[in-house]
Amino acid sequence: MYKIIADETDFLVIDKAPGVHFHSQDGSAGVMAQLERDLDIKLYSVHRLDTMTSGLLLFAKSSEAAAAFTQRFSEHKVQKYYLALAKGKPKKKQGSIVGDMAKSRRSMYKLLRSKENPAITQFFSQSVAEGLRLYLLKPLSGKTHQLRVALASLGVPILGDQLYGGEDADRGYLHAYALGFEWQGQEYAYHQAPEQGEAFSLDGVKNQLQTWSKSEKLDWPKRN
Repeated sequence: MYKIIADETDFLVIDKAPGVHFHSQDGSAGVMAQLERDLDIKLYSVHRLDTMTSGLLLFAKSSEAAAAFTQRFSEHKVQKYYLALAKGKPKKKQGSIVGDMAKSRRSMYKLLRSKENPAITQFFSQSVAEGLRLYLLKPLSGKTHQLRVALASLGVPILGDQLYGGEDADRGYLHAYALGFEWQGQEYAYHQAPEQGEAFSLDGVKNQLQTWSKSEKLDWPKRN
């Protein structure tokens, strides 16, 4: 279900496996409950990942730390970067995807043209195989399904994301790749390449990840 990446005094960082629920469901433990059981510790959630999404997930070890991290997330002081694979040609290959989000049918969300309280996602993309592109995504807001909706709005739903029209695959190809933040006067930065999924193991993906290994140092568009 997970691999521990960092175990610090105030927080824990794990690499969540794809297909693992965050919260417990149907009598089976979610990743947070499983961690608490395995480590015999009380944890506090400060952000979450969808079931299909793998990658870096941060938990606080106290209510005080949780409150501080929650504030950092709400103020966009935690840098988050994601990887996604999608088939097809996007409406644009890099830039920003901005718009309000609204509930749609079947637990889906949709991107609107209005921008009153918009979801904002910056991205780069690169072809990694015939008809397949790798996306590096930087969300500047934290809306439910934000990245899944963003790519679907470009006409390229994430591979394996059947809810939003992605092609069948061995997993949903969305991965929380990097996490960076300041804590108690120290800078922390974590990178974790995806370890599960046939398409993530393609040479084109591995080569591109070397180019994107310092996500925070890339020439991201200036935020509006």
